[in-house]
Amino acid sequence: MLVWAGGLTLLFAVLMALAAAVALWAALAVPAVPPLPRTRQTLADLVRRLADGTFVRPVAALAAATAALSVGVGFLPLSGRADGLPPVATGAAVSALAACAALVQPWAGRALDEGRLNTRTGLSAGLAVTACGLAAAVLPGVPGLLVAAVLIGGGTGVITPLGFAALAAATPEERIGQTMGAAELGRELGDAGGPLLVASVATAVTLGWGYAVLALLTTLLLPVLAARRASR
Repeated sequence: MLVWAGGLTLLFAVLMALAAAVALWAALAVPAVPPLPRTRQTLADLVRRLADGTFVRPVAALAAATAALSVGVGFLPLSGRADGLPPVATGAAVSALAACAALVQPWAGRALDEGRLNTRTGLSAGLAVTACGLAAAVLPGVPGLLVAAVLIGGGTGVITPLGFAALAAATPEERIGQTMGAAELGRELGDAGGPLLVASVATAVTLGWGYAVLALLTTLLLPVLAARRASR
């Protein structure tokens, strides 16, 4: 809508104003948290902690969610364009994806806090819904586009708060910053790798196959989470 009303200049001006407002709010509202005393840690200790399943599984889920989100934002408009949809319609699909993710995240976090959802079940469900969304992106026309946007947004909205909650629960308090920073690196790898993978497959075959390959890889993470459940 912003691009339609005033071009890219208006879009970037609005984004700049929003970023400045959020930065000001963070400077005023977010409290300063002093670092906690830490025991000495060697590089081997760090590698051991980051290779542990309690770290790898949530980070893998978070990376898959970020990969799907990036692919949805980047490639669903291309699918809509290929089906002859106008930019407003494809932009609306991306907005629906973002809105679903934004609405589902607080719900998932609250359900976890209230004991109505646990991290293992929630992460598995989120991955399954996300994979279904990527598979739906293969379908032509508006229905496939909207279903894909809603499912990808909803699935990633479940995974994100639960993945970070699982990491926080399994991390010593004095190592929270280190763990979350390493987890964010995993998310960034998904953010970069997902679109690169789909684009590579789309170049070799078609965009639909790109969605299908990422959906398959997302589905393959489900047995990893199931193995964790079986081991407890």
